[in-house]
This record gives sequence, structure tokens and C-alpha cells, in this order.
Amino acid sequence: MNRLVVLGSVNADHVLRVPHFPRPGETLTGHSYQVVPGGKGANQAVAAARLGAEVSFIARIGDDAIGHQMKAGFAQDGIDVSAVEQDERLPTGIAIIYVSDEGENSIGISAEANGALSPAMVKRHETLIADAHTLLLQLEVPLESVFEAARLARSHGTRVVLNPAPAQPLSGELLALVDLITPNQTEAELLTGVRVTDETSAAEAAARFHQMGIAEVMITLGSQGVYCSNAARQMLVPGFKVAAVDTTAAGDTFNGALLAAELAGDDFNAAVRFAHGAAALSVTRLGAQSSIPAKAEVDAFLQSQPVQGR
Repeated sequence: MNRLVVLGSVNADHVLRVPHFPRPGETLTGHSYQVVPGGKGANQAVAAARLGAEVSFIARIGDDAIGHQMKAGFAQDGIDVSAVEQDERLPTGIAIIYVSDEGENSIGISAEANGALSPAMVKRHETLIADAHTLLLQLEVPLESVFEAARLARSHGTRVVLNPAPAQPLSGELLALVDLITPNQTEAELLTGVRVTDETSAAEAAARFHQMGIAEVMITLGSQGVYCSNAARQMLVPGFKVAAVDTTAAGDTFNGALLAAELAGDDFNAAVRFAHGAAALSVTRLGAQSSIPAKAEVDAFLQSQPVQGR
């Protein structure tokens, strides 16, 4: 079954645009304040669904207006929400996001209901994981639950994809369960000890991931593109140059788009190009889920670009 299961976080993103990030003791006047749906797990599930994948989402929300609103939004995007559970005690997770005039973001999060996504809850949805083609994980829910999901997936032959964000140390036991890892430069450095700045250093970091037992590595290098490494190829695939407005969900969009394209049967080059195109479109728009394009938009964008993406 070519279904993608995403296990991860749901956040209400409180977004404020500012001229630059506040320095200690500085008060800034911002503008364009919004409360929008976010959370790395939710962003990736929405991206994959909008871009053509059949998606089930395992997550935990609060019994509050924003949680109910977001769950309804997931369903409208075609996501199976049967495993989005409601917590009677904790509110939906929140994120405070500053977006600078350069389009960069600075984020603080509070887990709230995400922190109650327990291993026992993961176990309740074992059948969903077992029946999926791929399980996509991130790190905004408890690590023991991420590990339990990866363990169950491996035991049932479900492919495990880990986007190791936000950056934090991970055990070799968890990493050994991963089939594809998709870190950015900061996350790759934390996990491998290699400072990743370019193709050469990315190759060194990828080699260390392979030594940990991970067959496929994709390290995102911002404007340089993504470094891809597996048994068949080691190469830097450049992305698209666009005017960035807000980079908040770019990585999440890339992950969801990549897996949607793979599950649709695209070959390696087409899948990475599709993911680059989706991420490029997302950074030209404000917000997290509000910035994620539909498949038709990405297809139209790619038709206007040279095949190499330069």
C-alpha cells in the first residue's frame, strides 16, 4: 500500500514580522501578526497530502478551538485523521515565530499536547504503521515515542524516514532503524560532528551517517541545494533561486513533497526536483501550512524552469 504515515507535532504558530531578530533587552515594533496552523509533523503531513500522497497522521491536540480547527483543516486536505487524538488536559502545542525582513525565522515552541504523544499511543496505531509504505518522523514529540514508531515500522517492513529536527542528540539505536535521514546543515553537524558548509563536507557527513547504518542521506544546504548519498549516487542537486519571504516551512515542504513524488512513482531526479520546486514556492509565501503549495502549482512552476533547476 503506497500510504504515508506521518507521526509528529501540531502547533498553533503565532507569527510576527519584524525588521530583524530582537537583541537581548530590545523591544521591536512588528507587523502582520497571525495565528496559523503549524508544527513540523502537521506541516509535513499537509505538504505530502496537498502534493498527491495518501496520508495518515498520528498526532495529539488539545480540546481547544485551535486544535479542533486544525484537525478539520487536515481532513479538508484529504488527510486521514483517525489517529489524531484529543488530550483532555493539555492545550494544543504553540510556537512563537519571528520572521525578519530577510525572510529568515526564529522560533520558540512549547510542546503542550505534543508532549503527551506517548509510546502507548504509538502502539495503539501499530496497524496504521504496519500497513503503510513509509513512516515519516521528526523530533517535536517525545523521543521515546519516535523510537517506538521507528521500531514498529522496522518490525513490519515499513520504510522509516527521519527528519531530525529540531536538532538534538540521538542514540545510535534509533539511527540504526532509519532508512532515509533528511537533516539540514546544523542537524547534520550535531549528529555526525562534521561542520557542513559545502558539497565536500556534506559528503563527509553523509559517509558518517552511512557508517551508522543509514542507507540513504539527504542533507539540505539552503540555497546550495541538497546533497544526496546512497549506494547508487553521491551528488549535490541544486535548487531554485526565488525571492524568499518566509522560510518557516521550507524543510517540511521539501520532505512531504519528496515522499509524495516517490510514492507516486517518480524516479530520483524527478522526485528531488519536485521537492525543490515545492520548497521554493513555499518560501515565497507567509506562514507554515498556509505557504504549502498544491501539486498543480508545483507542476506549473517546474514547467517554467530549466530541467537542471538553475
